[in-house]
Amino acid sequence: MSAGTWLALAVFATTYLLIATERVHRVAGALGGAVVMLVIGATGPDHAFFSDVTGIDWNVIVLLLGMMLIVAVLKRTGIFEFVAIWAAKRAGGRPYRLMVLLILATAFLSAWLDNVTTVLLIAPVTIVVCRRLGVPVVPYLIAEVMACNIGGAATLIGDPPNIMIGSRAGLSFNDFLLHMAPITTLLVVVFAVMARWMFRDAFRYDPKRAAHVMAMRERDAIKDGRLLAVSGVVIVIVMACFVLHTTLHLEPSVVAITGGLVLLAVSRLKAAEVAADVEWPTLAFFTGLFVMVGAMVRTGVITDVGQAAARALDGNLLGASMALLFGSIVPSAVIDNIPFVASTSPIVAEIVAACGGNEQAQVLWWSFALGADLAGNATIVASSANVVVVGIADRAGHHISFWQFSRYGLIVTAVTTVLAGVYVWLRYFVLA
Repeated sequence: MSAGTWLALAVFATTYLLIATERVHRVAGALGGAVVMLVIGATGPDHAFFSDVTGIDWNVIVLLLGMMLIVAVLKRTGIFEFVAIWAAKRAGGRPYRLMVLLILATAFLSAWLDNVTTVLLIAPVTIVVCRRLGVPVVPYLIAEVMACNIGGAATLIGDPPNIMIGSRAGLSFNDFLLHMAPITTLLVVVFAVMARWMFRDAFRYDPKRAAHVMAMRERDAIKDGRLLAVSGVVIVIVMACFVLHTTLHLEPSVVAITGGLVLLAVSRLKAAEVAADVEWPTLAFFTGLFVMVGAMVRTGVITDVGQAAARALDGNLLGASMALLFGSIVPSAVIDNIPFVASTSPIVAEIVAACGGNEQAQVLWWSFALGADLAGNATIVASSANVVVVGIADRAGHHISFWQFSRYGLIVTAVTTVLAGVYVWLRYFVLA
């Protein structure tokens, strides 16, 4: 590697270390690292701002912005409080039952929407219901986003990396449902059981608070019935367009921002007040992160690693499957699974071709998808949904540190990835 490549790698590693140790705020670290990458020439304006491969993924940024606008309007209806009271009552006020209910609901929704949209809708509910029951908010948010990352792996539209993999490999919605849904369903159940042990200190049952919640009426929480009805219509249309976006030839980002702006227009709310509730720091963090990762792609670091792996595998299908599954964990956890999949999927296509390029070789895509998706639980920066939840928590006064998240995330990633490896081995090699 050249001196410039080593310098870019040093900048990325230093920035990541500062964010991980919380020496600097993650937004300042990401934007500062992006500026340094531009100054040293590791990337340039054309690459950073306009390239599909090495630049800011504006589809992700605009998708987030659109959904944040929808959530900002929706929160004024009182629907989050309504759902929070409903969920707490269905759980009987029992903290662990509530967590299981949230895990199952989040995993299911993330498969049919996408994980970022799901946490934008569910996280505010979680904060409200935890406050009502007097239980700590952070463990529930962490459990929720981890369930979201697992559940989102089940379908083509559930996780952004799946969309990119499906496009590159020519895989359909039904293909993902057939190959990914069985293992993700099992992993969600396993995770719900693990949560009982991992978050055991959060399950403090308060009979008085529980009795108070059980006596509440959900309907009393609704503040604006007209706005709720209008929001419901817009959300249904947006979700339908998400599911049909390939047929309609509309990017999810276009659907989201259109829905957000339409809802803002018909809500009769002041735009400045709604805009104040948008998670701008989260959007800024993503912007800086995309520029830094794009610089790593442009300097060839990621490509060099991938090509070396392709040469080392030399057509061994089982070895390649396991290498893609487990080898995707560290880079996905370090640089966010979206840019990792975007930069690595061409290399996976080469490996698939080297292994015959036939239907049997498609197992490599499923291994790659499982590795990248499940690694999203390892660290805060490993998944877009994680970053969004941390931002929502910060605004609500609940700080989630890098290591607080990772001490749970690394365990969940290890267990789920091993189980996914067993699934791949049994389904595609032993029982094939």
